[in-house]
Amino acid sequence: MAEKLYYKYWGKAGADDVRNNSYHLLPYHCLDVAAVGWQLLKPDMPLCKQLAKQLEIEPEWLRTLFVFCLALHDLGKFARAFQGLRQDLSVDLVKANSRMSYSERHDSLGFCLWQETLQTKLLEQPPSNESAGNEWLSHLEPWLEIVTGHHGMPPKTNLRTRNFFEVEDEQAAMAFVQDAIALFLGDFDFKPLLDKALKKRLKPASWQLAGVAVLADWLGSNQDHFKYCDKPKDLNVYWREIALKKAVNAVNALPKTPGVSAFQGVKSLFDFIQEPTPLQKYAVNEPLTEQPQLFILEDVTGAGKTEAALILTQRLMTQGLADGLYIALPTMATANAMYKRLGDVYRKFYQSGCEPSLILAHGARELSQAFQDSVVLAKQSIIDGDYLNGKNEEDQELSATAYCNAWLADSRKKALLADVGVGTLDQALLAVLPARHQSLRLLGLGRKVLLVDEVHAYDSYMQKLLDALLEAHARQGGSVILLSATLPQTMRETLVKAFHNGLGQAAPTLSDPAQYPLATHTPAATVEQQIDTREAVKRTVNIQRLNSEDEVIAQIRIAVAAGHCVCWIRNTVKAARQSYQDLLDAGIDANRLSLFHSRFAMIDRQEIENRTLQYFGDGSTPEHRKGQVLIATQVVEQSLDLDFDVMITDLAPIDLIIQRAGRLMRHIRDAQGNRIRQEGVKDQRGTPTLYLFSPHPVEDADANWLKPDHTGTQAIYPHIGQLWLTAKHLVGRGRFAMPDDARDLIEGVYSFDAEAEIPDVLLDGSMQATSKTMAQKSMADLNVLKLNKGYTRSSGDWDEETRIPTRLTEEETVSVALAILENGQLKPYAKAEPYAWALSTVKLPEHEWKKAQQQIPENLKSLIETLKVEQKALRWVEVLPLEERQVIYSSRHGFIG
Repeated sequence: MAEKLYYKYWGKAGADDVRNNSYHLLPYHCLDVAAVGWQLLKPDMPLCKQLAKQLEIEPEWLRTLFVFCLALHDLGKFARAFQGLRQDLSVDLVKANSRMSYSERHDSLGFCLWQETLQTKLLEQPPSNESAGNEWLSHLEPWLEIVTGHHGMPPKTNLRTRNFFEVEDEQAAMAFVQDAIALFLGDFDFKPLLDKALKKRLKPASWQLAGVAVLADWLGSNQDHFKYCDKPKDLNVYWREIALKKAVNAVNALPKTPGVSAFQGVKSLFDFIQEPTPLQKYAVNEPLTEQPQLFILEDVTGAGKTEAALILTQRLMTQGLADGLYIALPTMATANAMYKRLGDVYRKFYQSGCEPSLILAHGARELSQAFQDSVVLAKQSIIDGDYLNGKNEEDQELSATAYCNAWLADSRKKALLADVGVGTLDQALLAVLPARHQSLRLLGLGRKVLLVDEVHAYDSYMQKLLDALLEAHARQGGSVILLSATLPQTMRETLVKAFHNGLGQAAPTLSDPAQYPLATHTPAATVEQQIDTREAVKRTVNIQRLNSEDEVIAQIRIAVAAGHCVCWIRNTVKAARQSYQDLLDAGIDANRLSLFHSRFAMIDRQEIENRTLQYFGDGSTPEHRKGQVLIATQVVEQSLDLDFDVMITDLAPIDLIIQRAGRLMRHIRDAQGNRIRQEGVKDQRGTPTLYLFSPHPVEDADANWLKPDHTGTQAIYPHIGQLWLTAKHLVGRGRFAMPDDARDLIEGVYSFDAEAEIPDVLLDGSMQATSKTMAQKSMADLNVLKLNKGYTRSSGDWDEETRIPTRLTEEETVSVALAILENGQLKPYAKAEPYAWALSTVKLPEHEWKKAQQQIPENLKSLIETLKVEQKALRWVEVLPLEERQVIYSSRHGFIG
């Protein structure tokens, strides 16, 4: 029997400096990947069952068809242009064609080969199954679009294949497809494939299937399991005797999903809870349904929302609706704090003896060694050669192995595949943006509860992306828990509607105005339930307006003299730095004064964060707290468990003011500041007073109402009308009670009716802010994936994830590594290993960096270039040498400029 043409094509090749002349035949690699897919889509596993249910087909049918498609995922490698990338492998392989340049990736080439050539030729062939005919072939295109997009983006279309394939290549690909049909689809029932309704249902399911294709390709490229084979062997024999057996080992090498432990009550998770809060009791007793569900928990700071959410998470897992959890937070600092809280709890979700993984996901993830130690992943000892597609590193087409290694080395992405992930919301939002490998993020979230904390804290752009994420997560069978101290009614309605869009259901009508505290649960028999809150956090807060910075400083001096600890939250870094200096000038002891903002090098920021928690956190003592003053920006506003005797805040929107007030007398203490942990005991420090640094909200406010003392505030919070309404409600009341007044305050600023109260002169500024909000939403609509189109190139403007924004900022920020000059060499500012350069990095607004850059002496610029060559980690980072004569940065002030 003549040898098949397709045995003359290589699919994987060893790196030429590692294993010369070693290669794996293309048909075998295709079968390796198909065999991994066979294991990943076992019909009795949740993933296959959920996808089959969504597609309204049998799990076994889905498995067979998709595995056949996976066998065709690398059709593009039959291109002579691709084969010519390695001419050093064997004389038995096809010869290179110098006229054919490999200028398009093999994933797109494979899909275009099917569209342009193979489908037409196969339709002309006698059908392999007489009863089925050939019509099914014309329905295969969207399935092949999914599998050929296995490098993290959908394939391009309408490429001219003749520029890349010789006639012999097309013949080889044709022969392989025909043999794959015989191997996988001999007695297959093609009727479901002919149903046009299936094509429509495939579009929303295609995103998860694309993730399966990426994962199958990565695992099928692992030489630890799939050794290279360059000798022709019958496909049926290779499939049964090698590919299927090796795929079992490859999939079994993945970390096992640990067995879920049944919920045994609050004490089983949190032994420190003596008496559950009303919200926690709700989490224990609320009936769950058998389908994906959304919870929105709104309660005051200190009501135990996080614990309630974790109780619900374990109950949802016990119900079989999830295997794990991803907690999404607004900032790195809040993610770090959440990790510490989760450290003792997450193992209790699972049966004893299991090894569940916990991973951190944010921009400085490698700086927390505890997270690095929490997951063990098999290292791949043998690597494939990369497919060089250009001279620059960014243009290089990485092999599946190289992609896999890069992905697993980046714990921001790995967190979505770990059993329990903690990180910023940004990492989850990338699942609904046209960023490479978004499908794997979505797949990783699929069997997890998505828990989003501080859900009110995001701008209109991120809110719109969050809506898309909720819709996508509900569609793939995921449940969601959202936490907030306070949510505007319109935002709550939008979130509920997005989730129900994913379920394909109409959203329930929510009460207006809603009660507070409130638990929203949908779909459910009772969607909204007003919840009581625990007595310890019910309180009245007095409001006292301070008109000038001199009045603020005088108030701080009075508090320090009385031995109280104080926090002044300023809206800008510039204002915080100036106030810190003003307080030093006013005679406040430098040892009692701290500054905390976002422009510190990571090593200093970590130290400041730890010191802040030590001096003002739950375990702080009277000795720590006495007379201490913290000048901070919004970095202390959310999720950090801090408690101050005196709180002063710049004017900000009402929800943020309420959030800041949550750090005022947060813990129950005696008059000296000792922590009291008995239930039912009142705080002994007197009635809390929130000092509001704000102009008077006069009815005839003019356009300069905030200027000049609050110009920075208006830059950060441009909706001046909402600021005026906030000041009016707070100053007018003179106090507010929590939780009783929370909903009135929020709706009094954010409702449509409230806008009518804003003075006409301030409406211009407010309209500009509203226009900006609309522009942010439009930008989100432009950027977010068109999920209803399915996994196709036209569903988004695809790019590498580093170029896809999860947040919009007024100005681009620049990562700058601080360096010091020692013996003629630039060394990292941070004296720490192994991440000295990462710990030396600070994020600066672009205009600040440009000013600083101009101060770098010419003689140091060549040293910087040399350093960047030596230190790969600095390739995409700017470097700023710190000279003794310049005071541009200090560990106490941060970046000064």
